[in-house]
Amino acid sequence: MPTRSERELSVEQLRRKCDPAILISAGTWETGNGGLIGQERALRALSLAVEIRHEDFNLFVLGPHGTGRHSTVEQVLRAHAATRETPCDWVYVNNFDAPHKPVALRLPIGMADRLKVEMEDIIDDLAGDMPALFESEEYQAQMRAIEENFSERHEQAMADFAERAHAEDTTLIRTPMGFMVAATKEGNVLKSEEFKKLSEDERTAIEEKIERFQSQLSDILGEASKMEREHRSRVEALNAEMAERAVSSRIGEAESAFAAVDGVSDYLDRVRKDMIENPEIFLQAAAQRQNGPFPEAVAKSHLDPIFQRYKVNVIVSHDPAATPAAPVIVEDLPSLERLAGRIEHISQMGSLVTDFSLIRPGALHLANGGYLLVDARRILGEPYAWDALKRCLKKRSITITSLVDRMSLFSTTSLEPEPIPLDVRVVLVGDRRLHSLLVMLDPEFSELFKVQADFEGTVARSDETLIDLASVIHDFTRKQGLLALTDSGVARLLDEATRIAGDARKLTLQLGQLTDLLCEAEHYARSDGNSIVSETDINRAVGERERRASRVQERFQEAISRQIVLVDTEGARVGQINGLSVIETGSYRFGRPSRITARVRMGTGKLIDIEREVELGGALHSKGVMILGGYLTSTYALDAPFSLHASLVFEQSYGGVDGDSASCAELIALLSALSGRPVRQDLAITGSVNQLGEVQAIGGVNEKIEGFFDVCAERGLTGTQGVIIPASNIEHLMLRDRVVDAVAQGRFRIIPIRSVDEGVEIMTGRIAGARAETGEFPDGSVNAEVEARLRAFARDRRAFSARTEPTSEGDRS
Repeated sequence: MPTRSERELSVEQLRRKCDPAILISAGTWETGNGGLIGQERALRALSLAVEIRHEDFNLFVLGPHGTGRHSTVEQVLRAHAATRETPCDWVYVNNFDAPHKPVALRLPIGMADRLKVEMEDIIDDLAGDMPALFESEEYQAQMRAIEENFSERHEQAMADFAERAHAEDTTLIRTPMGFMVAATKEGNVLKSEEFKKLSEDERTAIEEKIERFQSQLSDILGEASKMEREHRSRVEALNAEMAERAVSSRIGEAESAFAAVDGVSDYLDRVRKDMIENPEIFLQAAAQRQNGPFPEAVAKSHLDPIFQRYKVNVIVSHDPAATPAAPVIVEDLPSLERLAGRIEHISQMGSLVTDFSLIRPGALHLANGGYLLVDARRILGEPYAWDALKRCLKKRSITITSLVDRMSLFSTTSLEPEPIPLDVRVVLVGDRRLHSLLVMLDPEFSELFKVQADFEGTVARSDETLIDLASVIHDFTRKQGLLALTDSGVARLLDEATRIAGDARKLTLQLGQLTDLLCEAEHYARSDGNSIVSETDINRAVGERERRASRVQERFQEAISRQIVLVDTEGARVGQINGLSVIETGSYRFGRPSRITARVRMGTGKLIDIEREVELGGALHSKGVMILGGYLTSTYALDAPFSLHASLVFEQSYGGVDGDSASCAELIALLSALSGRPVRQDLAITGSVNQLGEVQAIGGVNEKIEGFFDVCAERGLTGTQGVIIPASNIEHLMLRDRVVDAVAQGRFRIIPIRSVDEGVEIMTGRIAGARAETGEFPDGSVNAEVEARLRAFARDRRAFSARTEPTSEGDRS
């Protein structure tokens, strides 16, 4: 078995394990900060937003999904809301002067429902009192007196006229067209034939007489019209007097009950005037009930649509008996209407109509005086909702705007409700990218949302944070009614939290993945008839989760095993090296080894990235290749022109390639091709390189190591196989048991490097060589051979240029 070199990592460096003894010593489990760990920065910002009373200090909560942002923010908001007073109630009432502009009334806590009930009682009372009053003997007597007075005066005038006319042989007759005066003879109306037989003087006298009486008749009829108007006026005055007697008494009771409430007295006074001016509403309602199909049925009068104008539309109401607290509203569907309220319509005679009683509150109304929690991505996806929210926050009032009106789809009867003053703290929850886009693209955003609470995705791993996270796990178990975990099971779950974080010094705060894993492990424990969740169940859940998502990974492994995709794991090749990449399929990542080849020849200093040439290489990969050119030109043959033509490619790569994590492998492949020294194929390498030849950390180091390990394990581990990684990635290692066990048995190895030269020495078995004070690399070193090859290219290029250079003017032509 090959012996372990000093460079190789020990088993302890490949993975950190939580000692269950740490958890045992913690004693009872109590969650701190409501189960929130490592979010002090976010909590301070959240506290500022909820405590500061200045305007526009609304909050945007950002951070990775699954860190408990929504639940934490809601918990903090409700805790702080409990220390504040309950805001006032709001109602909409009819504007009798302009019905299309309903009036908003601010009322003390609990008064909205009281006012609504009071108005319903007033309607019910007056609906019975008013008809009874108008049917009373007193009213009937006064009405008969008015009628008799009018009738007597009118009849007396007509009788006097008839008597005068009769005295002068004329009479008053009624025709379909009205009254007229006609001449008489011997008591009978003079016919037209008889009138023509009279002498001219007689006819003239009769005509003058009729004309005189007709004029008098016109005067009498004119006086009758005046008397009719006087009659109506007296009737109206009587009706108003009778209505005022009932209305004022009942409204007075209501005014006494609401005397201390601003605005209600004015409203009730306007209601009183309207009821007195329109008593026929109550009489009409009574007549309809009496003429209905069930006249004996007793119904609430306030339910009659005819009394709609006197109703009270409660928008926001609070229970005065409840514990004082500001409202906390979580709006899951922040559309325009659900956010700022809506105006409903009903169909009447084929058209849509509305009134103030069809105004419905939105989340801003319900959260007024408290807090509104909204998902940022959802509100931005709703038409006009984001603009409506900003407009309300800027104006500090809630204006209800119909989506139909905004889009001008069709014409309807609409309202212009009086805006309600707004005092609310809005909390948006989104990710960091969305926050950056809003800051960059919406100038109003930074003015309205001046506080940001940035939730961390990870926390430093320490005994304290391990215990805190363990307490969160135990708390989740209790709340969900799951089987309890063993200490070793909790420790295994905490190690998985480090694996998810991708850093051995961190713990993930995306608790959703951990709780999902715990629930799955609990399912397996119950299936096996266990009463407790153990480390074995956690391991099974981890394995099953990876197996479910590993179909693509298995297809890649199969292609390599069948040599459809060529990857060597033994021997040595010139200009060929095993690089490592990470492929993501949804939320699952796995490592894949790839053959990288380099070819060189004399040229004009061009380094070709084939991936970039065919537009498969991303910007970061192209940057890494360009850095290689900078390293070569600044390291070798400094006194000679750079006369290299080289090409690099990921063999059998048919998709996009991005990232610079293969730049170290590409550079060693180039140096191998230049020096002619073969590179070991039983080793794979990952890491980026800078122009100084330093190897830098990369992402996905665990998945990359495991990807190459699985290929080697399928072919059979020889003990010489392994992966070279940047030394700065050591603290990121959290490898699976299969890799750690193989390293412990000496069948696989992980080797860290800090410079390209170290990688060259490991991969070629020869010293890389450092430039001496004389300016030369040591003889036999890889760097000396690389420099010699580049100098040779420069000489050959110079010689070639000399052979092909024109020697005369004729040659140039």
